[in-house]
Amino acid sequence: LIQFAAPRLQGMKQSAAYSVCRGLFVERKRLLDIIHNKRKKSNCLARDNVSEFAHSQRISSGDAGSTQTALLIGSHAYAKNIAVDCGLQCCRWCLSARTHMQRISLGCDEKMKIRRISEELKKTYGQKIYKLSLSAGCTCPNRDGTLGFGGCTFCSEGGSGDFAADPAPVREQIAAARKRIDPKLPKTLAMEDRRFIAYFQSFTNTYGDTRRLERIFSEAEEQPEIAGLSIGTRPDCLGDDKISMLKRLNERKPVWVELGLQTIHEETAKRIHRGYSLQVFEDAYRHLKDAGLTVIVHVILGLPGETEEMMLQTVRYLASLCPLPDGVKLQLLHILKGTRLAEEYRIHPFPLPDMEEYCRLVVKCLKILPPEVVIHRLTGDGPKKLLLAPLWSADKKRVLNMMNRLIEEA
Repeated sequence: LIQFAAPRLQGMKQSAAYSVCRGLFVERKRLLDIIHNKRKKSNCLARDNVSEFAHSQRISSGDAGSTQTALLIGSHAYAKNIAVDCGLQCCRWCLSARTHMQRISLGCDEKMKIRRISEELKKTYGQKIYKLSLSAGCTCPNRDGTLGFGGCTFCSEGGSGDFAADPAPVREQIAAARKRIDPKLPKTLAMEDRRFIAYFQSFTNTYGDTRRLERIFSEAEEQPEIAGLSIGTRPDCLGDDKISMLKRLNERKPVWVELGLQTIHEETAKRIHRGYSLQVFEDAYRHLKDAGLTVIVHVILGLPGETEEMMLQTVRYLASLCPLPDGVKLQLLHILKGTRLAEEYRIHPFPLPDMEEYCRLVVKCLKILPPEVVIHRLTGDGPKKLLLAPLWSADKKRVLNMMNRLIEEA
């Protein structure tokens, strides 16, 4: 690690660079030991300790302002102060064993690079991979009275799975979904060679009897065209039995767990009736990563009452997680007919971004996220028959064209 990182510390003498790397390595090992021994210290404190150590080492080695040393810090305020003191545009740190030494130095003029899920899947499978939206026939504790009724305020009757197949045997759902997707694939690709991700999208797909759910997910895995599973759920529905089930499934084919965090701000979470605290998310995230599962985190941009800075704080939080999330979905807030959010918007309209404002906000988010994090979504689809606002989002091609242009310019 030291040999890899030292030459990349631009503007530092070789001896100073080695000193920094050696110190970071020792401090990181100490902090990981604390976490593994389950002492009562939070990951956030651990990150701040490493950040202070790294910052002091970097300053003492001289010429700190000449390099963008990439630190990901739990405290945004602390990070902002360091960035100002060092004259850096971005001051970030990550404890991830896979990645933190790879990002010790990034050229300030280096173009932003993002990893898109479509490109990553094509590299892996040699072809474009589509998701087949399926249903496990689950409900949600925020709908059945366990936590509340009606779900989150933005959630439609389809439970955020408006494109999912109707509940039916999994084989039949896959066949029905393929009828919609197969025409989009090149005719030169034989039917038997086509591969898909089985996406259990609607409602909370780890809420219910574990044995029933495992039978459903196993049936999907058994289909030869299914390359892996993507399971949408809530962090408060991931007990030990559910994580053990997901781990078993993951031993046969890749399993992604998609967590709907949406925001880190508790006041917003209450307003949208999310139904769990940030600590619940953190516990579930840690247990999933400990089990070796791929975790994708959803964020909604434009939630009522949130400023741009609040949205960026949520993204900074994700960038500070240890280990990093495997993927992130950035979702534009859609106001859909029949939701409580639609009623709130009718009575007390709140500001929504226009297309350019949203695209520029997404670019800011992408600049914050480390390049190792795979981007699974940049805007999202709201079913046109339900969409009340923002109406510009229905023209997805136009939105993505503007977004790609801004990303290229960034």
